[in-house]
Amino acid sequence: MVQQATATSVRSIDEASTEALCAAVRGEVLLPGHDRYDEARTIWNGMIDKKPAIIVRCAGVADVIQSVAFAKEAGLLLAVRGGGHNWAGLAACDGGILIDLSPMKGILLDPEERLARVQAGVLWGELDRECQALGLATTGGHVSTTGVAGLTLGGGVGWLCRKLGLTIDNLLSVDVVTADGRFLQCSERKHEDLFWGLRGGGGNLGIATSFTFQLHQVGEVVGGLAFWPAERAAELLKFYREYIAHIPDDLTTVVALLTGPPAPFLPENMHGRPLIAIGVCYAGDIDEGLEVVRPLKQFGPPGADVIGPMPYTVHQSLLDPILPPGLRYYVKSVFLDDLTDDGMRVLVEHAGRMTSPLSVVTLQHYRGAVSRVDTDKTAYAYRNAAFAATMGAAWTDPAEDETHMRWSRDFYASMLPLSKGVYVNFMGMGEGEDRVRAAYGDKTYNRLVALKDRYDPGNLFRVNHNIRPSRSSLVS
Repeated sequence: MVQQATATSVRSIDEASTEALCAAVRGEVLLPGHDRYDEARTIWNGMIDKKPAIIVRCAGVADVIQSVAFAKEAGLLLAVRGGGHNWAGLAACDGGILIDLSPMKGILLDPEERLARVQAGVLWGELDRECQALGLATTGGHVSTTGVAGLTLGGGVGWLCRKLGLTIDNLLSVDVVTADGRFLQCSERKHEDLFWGLRGGGGNLGIATSFTFQLHQVGEVVGGLAFWPAERAAELLKFYREYIAHIPDDLTTVVALLTGPPAPFLPENMHGRPLIAIGVCYAGDIDEGLEVVRPLKQFGPPGADVIGPMPYTVHQSLLDPILPPGLRYYVKSVFLDDLTDDGMRVLVEHAGRMTSPLSVVTLQHYRGAVSRVDTDKTAYAYRNAAFAATMGAAWTDPAEDETHMRWSRDFYASMLPLSKGVYVNFMGMGEGEDRVRAAYGDKTYNRLVALKDRYDPGNLFRVNHNIRPSRSSLVS
């Protein structure tokens, strides 16, 4: 008998039930002790060491439906894994069932209609590789190892968002398994209420098994990064604030304050030094893009400059080495309406107190196409936010947990008075119900609660940044 014990579920999984599940699904069923169990339970954030009682590596929709029914019957805590790449480590659980969608890797492209139908285990790098063979893309994240499912359900910001909008603005339909085991195809024409909530509501309303995206012509981009010594951060941020006030929507930028990685494109004298970097992605005419980014290349000039024409897939993976799997990660984040003098001061001061050379502070610039979609159209509430600032602590030694987490929390406390809300995909561990509400604002949050009441009144899907159903106040 496989035992599971959690605060919310104390039942056991008997051998007969497990054998019945094995017979009912096409994918693998892994129990503790299986030679692939530890690999299957390991996710991107090395802080997370959860041990599910059972892992179902789903081969398709039928496996997801069977797994949901099994979890409900056994009274098990249920977690869902797509790419497994999120700050809060919510793609795992202790003692319950992990529904692992990562084997579901199907990608079907329609080049004439510029559509991509994508299963929930696909990573953005995998999707971009297929789409770019046809000169197509849609808004993905800033890191190629991010899962398509998690990024999309939270809203989806990335290198193309100022030009093409959020990922959810390019989402045409979602297939989802609900808490009662139904398989629904949601779009603007079918189950419109659920489709609204799936676009930004996280994993609260069901298990998304596939997505249909509108693709766009995206070929070579003007991309890359430029680096300066951190002592120039204050003057560079002031210049950057003026620079982005006049850039076209084709250009998306990210500022990073970090320790120079031992990368081949950085001179050795910048390895291990505090740096400030600006990343750019201009998805338009190459000659025009080179002119648009010229002021950045001329400021200083940079200590290292790897900005230029490159394939979109190359640009999309440039930040991957900065956020590798397996490190211990802790994040706090805020939206900002403006980059004020006080905001720049806090960014520079707290980045200068960074306690780990693996940590990174980012300032992502939005608006553009993101802000031109009506706020009520989707469950992503902060359409007009200009920036998201993240304080991402990263380290390797568990004995140093409190030191690095405190740095991120103190940084956040200083930024909070200057901010509004938070992007749900940038929320960290243990944020609490008030912070979840802040991710949506009262109007959107209350509308999501109504959907939770309709589609998951028992709060089966609660290993997430949870929106609790109003009629199940005792379910946690």
